[in-house]
Amino acid sequence: MSQNPARNPARNPESEAGRTIRVDEPRAVPWLSIVFGYGPMLPFVAGAVLVWWLRGGPAEAIFTLTVLWACAILLFLSGVRRGVSFRTEGGATVAQIATMMGLFSLGFGALAAFVLGFPVVALALLIVGFTAITILDPIAAERGEAPLFFERLRPAQIPLAVLSLAALLAYRWAV
Repeated sequence: MSQNPARNPARNPESEAGRTIRVDEPRAVPWLSIVFGYGPMLPFVAGAVLVWWLRGGPAEAIFTLTVLWACAILLFLSGVRRGVSFRTEGGATVAQIATMMGLFSLGFGALAAFVLGFPVVALALLIVGFTAITILDPIAAERGEAPLFFERLRPAQIPLAVLSLAALLAYRWAV
């Protein structure tokens, strides 16, 4: 059984110097990114519609679940930003780390505010976080700090969350 020299450091002296990865990246949004990009937006939209339609106890339960979902997704997206930075040519940039930390701080701050009984503050932090993604991810895509398809996906995908969160904020002020 022969071994692949690239996978065996003893047979590949260049492996200690690192590895070169070549990526050909299309601008088109991959179908899995459509599914896993828009799919998680559905609970935002459904939650916003249901709280206005149901009212009362069921609406409050849906409100809680939707805000918690939003916190989870924002925290997840901060991790996506960090994960992408692991494959950035030349290593993570200051902008990638700052964006990741900012998104994480907003997501955790929203979670903490919500748990401590400040849903309006939580919603405001979430709206800021998701709006930042809508603006910053296309810029990062152009700079090579995120996949190229983020340039097209994020401005169409993330506003669904922002509008839904704004509807939840309006609901909270109305009740």
